[in-house]
Amino acid sequence: MKTWEVSGRTRLVGVIGDPVEHTVSPAMHNDAFRALGLDYLYVPFRVGKADLASAVHGIRSLGMRGVNVTIPHKMEIIQHLDRVDPLAAEIGAVNVVVSDDGILTGYNTDAEGFLNVLMEHDVEPEGKNVVILGAGGAARAIAFALADRGANLIMLNRTPSNAARCAADVSKATGQKVEVLALDNRRLADAMERGHVLVNTTSVGMYPSKDDSLVPAELIRPHFVVADIVYNPHRTRLLADAEKAGARTINGLEMLIWQGALAFEKWTGKKAPVGIMRRGAVRALKSYEK
Repeated sequence: MKTWEVSGRTRLVGVIGDPVEHTVSPAMHNDAFRALGLDYLYVPFRVGKADLASAVHGIRSLGMRGVNVTIPHKMEIIQHLDRVDPLAAEIGAVNVVVSDDGILTGYNTDAEGFLNVLMEHDVEPEGKNVVILGAGGAARAIAFALADRGANLIMLNRTPSNAARCAADVSKATGQKVEVLALDNRRLADAMERGHVLVNTTSVGMYPSKDDSLVPAELIRPHFVVADIVYNPHRTRLLADAEKAGARTINGLEMLIWQGALAFEKWTGKKAPVGIMRRGAVRALKSYEK
C-alpha cells in the first residue's frame, strides 16, 4: 500500500446528511482509496434541511468529485441537481451525486445494493409478502427494487399519505399493487400476520437511541427474514428481537457496504474492493461500540 497524504491534487468526496456523526463511510471509503492508491479523501458533512441548496452549490464551487446523500436529503436534493439518472428519477430518490466539471448527476445505488444483500443471503423476494416500515428515500429505493423483482409490498408509515405517494409511484413503474397502512400496532400486527420479510427503512433504533424499535417482539415469527437498514448499532433492538424469535436477520451494514461500493465505482471508475470496504466499516463501527 502506498504512503497516503492529502495533496493539492486530492479529489474530495463525502457524505451529506443530518446527523452524520454515526457514519462509518469515511473509514470504508478511505481504506478503499488507499488500497488502490487513489488520491481521494472522503469526509462527512452535517447539512441541515435549510442548508441543502447551499451545500449542493458548495459541491460545485469546491470542485468536489461527488457525495453520498443520506437522511433527510435523498428526495429533496433532486431539485438542486443538473441531471438525474433515469432509475433515480423513477425511484424519486438520490443517494449518490457525481460531479463532472461542475455538472451534478444524481444516482440511486440503494436499490441495487439492497438486492445484492438479499442475493448474498439467498433471499428471493419474488412472490413474498414484504412489510416495509417507512416511506422516505431509502424506502422508495427498496420498494422499487422489491416490486420490480415481483414481491408483494405492504408499506406502513406514521404519515400514510407519504406512503401512498410512494406506493402510487411504485405501482405505476412496476405494475405491482402496493398496500398502504398507517403505522400503528394494530395494523402492523395484521401486516406481520401475512408477511414473510420485514424491512425497517426508518432511523428508529439508530445510535444513540439503540433501545428503540417500531416492532413489538411478539409479532416476529421464526419464518421471517428481518432486515434493518440501520447499521449503528450493528445489532439493533429489532434484529436482537428477531434473533430471539428464531428469524433470519440482515443488518444494515451490508446494504451500506454494497451501495457504497457502487458509489465508489461511479466516482473513480475502478472496481470497488468490497472486502476492504467491509473491514473498514466493521472497524469503525467497533470504535463506536467501545
